Amino acid sequence: MQKGRTLILSVDRDDDIGFKGKIESPVIGRAACLKAGNILGLADPEDSDVNAIFMAVKIYDELSANGEDVEVAVISGNHMHMIEGDRKIASSLEYVVEQTGSTSCIIVADGAEDEFVIPIVQSKIPVSSIRRVVVSQMPNLEGTYYIIKKLLNDPKISRLVMVPLGLAMLLWAITYLVGYPQIALITVVGVIGIYLLYRGFGLDEILTGFINALHTSLTRGKYSFITYIAGILLIIIGIALGLMNVLLYYAEIGLLLYFLIFVYGAVLWIALAGIVSSVGIIIDNFFHDREGLAKVIVFPFFIGAVGLIAYGASIYVISMSNIPDFPFTTTTALQYILFGTLGGLACAFAGVGVQYLINRYLEEHANPEIIELI
Repeated sequence: MQKGRTLILSVDRDDDIGFKGKIESPVIGRAACLKAGNILGLADPEDSDVNAIFMAVKIYDELSANGEDVEVAVISGNHMHMIEGDRKIASSLEYVVEQTGSTSCIIVADGAEDEFVIPIVQSKIPVSSIRRVVVSQMPNLEGTYYIIKKLLNDPKISRLVMVPLGLAMLLWAITYLVGYPQIALITVVGVIGIYLLYRGFGLDEILTGFINALHTSLTRGKYSFITYIAGILLIIIGIALGLMNVLLYYAEIGLLLYFLIFVYGAVLWIALAGIVSSVGIIIDNFFHDREGLAKVIVFPFFIGAVGLIAYGASIYVISMSNIPDFPFTTTTALQYILFGTLGGLACAFAGVGVQYLINRYLEEHANPEIIELI
């Protein structure tokens, strides 16, 4: 017989019980899990998580009838953001294990997506078994059409599929309207490629995090809200100047040189934007979270270092490529890359030094005994 208490755990990684059924997780206990399954079933009878919840209850009943000490629970993540959802699953599981006193776990999942959380569960409690629930259905043409329709109604999937299609159609129409049908295909492929890279590298989550930080700084009256806005305006100026430089020095050159010309015109403004924004973060930490001040104090120094090095390197490479009308000669460009590199390194070392002094100051004030010894 199984020793200790076994947790029968239904995992809903995309939080259908919260998104559709408005149920707060974690849900612990047979009665609560049955209620959650019924509510989700009424909200969306075709959701496979309904079957997973009832399967978890069924396994609970079977093991309980055999005399085993078991408990059943349902935990969920986040419907739109998988990273935040996985973090929520980890914290919810810690709570469930603490409340139930379970020593092992049987995972019940409705598909491959939920099984991505298995390592998270294993880091909190030993997993003794995994049960995947597969809904039996007739694989005919009508069913396939209906499945596709349901997938497109899901906001996560529709954003990934419908947005690129919509962009492609819109850009194709615009290129014809402005009288450049010959660049329609190139424009569509380029913009769709940028969008897919934007999603693929997770830049959408970074942008969402920045918007949340901006909203938080505004609602809490933090100084960083002002510097965030100033940083956004400086980035816009930098991008505009970078593009203007590309048009100014337009010639039959390679893609890399176009990028470097853009960097030459934009990087100092973008670096200034980062410095201004980080100064706001430092000020907020000084007034509200001095223990975290040392972690953020290096931001403006490192951003400035990267900006100086990138500016000098772009000038050097462009001047060596003999771009017409470029204002720097190879001699002056060599000086710029030298001074930019040395200035960037000095800036980075200065940031490390300031961070060390801040850490030392915080340690002394956190431990008064150290001051007496010194």
